[in-house]
Amino acid sequence: MLFVAASAASAGQYPANPVRMIVPYPPGGPTDIAARLAADELGRSLGVSVVVENKSGAGGMVGADMVARARPDGATLLVNASAHVIYPAIFKQVSFDVIDSFTPVTQLVQVPLTLLVPVALPVNNVRELIQYIKDHPGKVAFASAGNGGAPHLAAELFKKEAGVDILHVPYKGSAPALTDLMGGQVQMMFDSMTSSLAYVKAGKLKALAVTTPERSSMLPDVPTMKEAGLPSYALTNWYGLWAPKGMPAPLVKQIEQALNAKFHTPEITEKLNAIGAEPVISSPEDFARFVVTEKERWGRIAQDSGATLN
Repeated sequence: MLFVAASAASAGQYPANPVRMIVPYPPGGPTDIAARLAADELGRSLGVSVVVENKSGAGGMVGADMVARARPDGATLLVNASAHVIYPAIFKQVSFDVIDSFTPVTQLVQVPLTLLVPVALPVNNVRELIQYIKDHPGKVAFASAGNGGAPHLAAELFKKEAGVDILHVPYKGSAPALTDLMGGQVQMMFDSMTSSLAYVKAGKLKALAVTTPERSSMLPDVPTMKEAGLPSYALTNWYGLWAPKGMPAPLVKQIEQALNAKFHTPEITEKLNAIGAEPVISSPEDFARFVVTEKERWGRIAQDSGATLN
C-alpha cells in the first residue's frame, strides 16, 4: 500500500481522497484557524478533499495519538502547535514519542503570544499587572487553552520571572478561555495572536505585551515582555504539520511543495497576518531539525518554570 502511495506521489497524483487533517483542539482556536487555511490550500493544490477533524483532549495528546497510530498512506495528517514538543517535559505519561512516532512535513506558521487582560482590570502595563497580583494575593487566576501548551508555559514562566503566584485555570481551547477572560471570570491569559488579535483590535481585551524578542507588526504599539520589564523573557509559538511515522518521502515532499507554492502568496500572507500569524513553510528536513531543537528549548523552559502535570 505504501509503495502504491509513493508511486502515485511520484507520478504527481495524491493517493488519498479524502484526507483527514487532525487538529487536537476544539474549533475556533488558533491551531484550528491555521489548520483550516492549510487544509483549503492543500486541497486545492492536490485536487483532493482535505477535511479538518477536531479531536481534543489531554492537552492535545488525544488527537496526536490518533495520528501516531494511523497508516502512513497520506490519508491522515496532524496540525499541532509547539505543545507537540512540550508533552514529554510536562506530562508524566505520553503514549507516543513526539519525535519518532511522526514524520515531520513542514512548519506552517509562527505566532507571537500576547499577554491579555480584561478591559475592566485596572492595569495598563506589565508592571501594573505584577503589582496588582501582589496586592491581591490568591485572587488572580490565569486562563490557558489547555494544560501543557505554549500559552500555559508562557504564564508559568511569567510567574517565575515576575515572582508572583497565580492560579491556573485550563480550558478546552482558546475560544472558551477568551470568553471568560472578557467576562472577568479570570484575570489574565497568554494566548496566540491568531485567536485573540480581533478582540484586541475591537477593544474587548487589553494587550499588555507580546512574548517575541521583537514587537509584532500586527500590534506595533504593544511592547515586548523585555521592554515591559522582564528582560530575560522571550517566547514564540508555532504550528506545524506532521504525518504518521513511515510516510514515503515523495508523499511528504508533495505536501510541502503544495503548501510552499500557496502560503507565500500575497493573498495567503495577508490572511495569515490578519490573524496574527506569519507563514514559514520549511522543508521536511529543516522542520525535523527544528522540532528536535524546540523540544530541548521548551523542555528547559518547563524545567525552569517547575510546571508538571499528571
